[in-house]
Formats: sequence, structure tokens, C-alpha cells
Amino acid sequence: MPDGDPGPNGAHPMPTGTLLAFDFGHRRIGVAVGQTLTCTATALAVVPVANQPNWQEVANLIEDWQPVALVVGLPLGVAGDETDMSRDARQFGLQLGDRFGIQVLYEDERLTSVVAENRFVDARAKGNLRRKDAALKDAMAAQIILENWLRSSGPK
Repeated sequence: MPDGDPGPNGAHPMPTGTLLAFDFGHRRIGVAVGQTLTCTATALAVVPVANQPNWQEVANLIEDWQPVALVVGLPLGVAGDETDMSRDARQFGLQLGDRFGIQVLYEDERLTSVVAENRFVDARAKGNLRRKDAALKDAMAAQIILENWLRSSGPK
């Protein structure tokens, strides 16, 4: 399945419907779900990684939500350059596309961790989350990645 890099004419078909977004990490992968119709996203889950992602959990999420496309965050360098982590995230995206046959798109995720940390701190201050819920920051980061994608690339 083609990845989210633009084709020869600089564009790819814009998906319409439900999307899943992934904040790739070597220990955990945050997942969010969103909708192009409403341009909204919600933190959904955290998938553990032990040498490789828990593909069964990913498959369950894809089966449950039936996304039309998948968005993977790219942790690019400050100047927008590729990093070891962004190459690993691209590899994860390729694996997603190969395993599930769903279009994979990429979104620059610079600074999403900072925003996710701020949202987490705010939610804790309001009593909505506890310290032991810290892994949810990864799902919040995936939500921010998807919100950014919807703002920059989604339907206009």
C-alpha cells in the first residue's frame, strides 16, 4: 500500500472518514482516533512495544475503528531534517501499510510532546488523571498529531 508521501504530481488522494493516528515510540505507541467530517480527534490507547509493537493490539484497534487511513507522527529534527527516530517512525508506517493495506500518511510531530505534557498536567490539576496515567501522554501526543494533520491536510 502506498505511504503518505506525495506522488509524482505532489499530491495524494485525501481520505474522508475515520482516521487512526500513531505516536511511535520504542517503548509505547500512542494511538488516537479522529474524523475528517468533524475535524476532531480523541486520545484512544497506548500500545506496548517489546522488541516490536504489539501487532495484535494494533489489529484490534483497526478492526474496531475501520479507519480509511493511518497517520504516523514524524519526529523530525529542529530544521525539519530526518532523525534516527523519524526513520524508525517511517519504518513503523511502512509496516502498518504492509500489514493492514491501509494508506499511511505522515505528520511532522515537532513539539507535540510539549503540548501533550501541558495537556496532561492540566488534566491532572483538574483531577481527571492521576500520575500513574502518565502513559496516556503518548495517546494525547497521537491526538495532537492527528489534530495537526486535520488542520493542515484535512478537508477544507
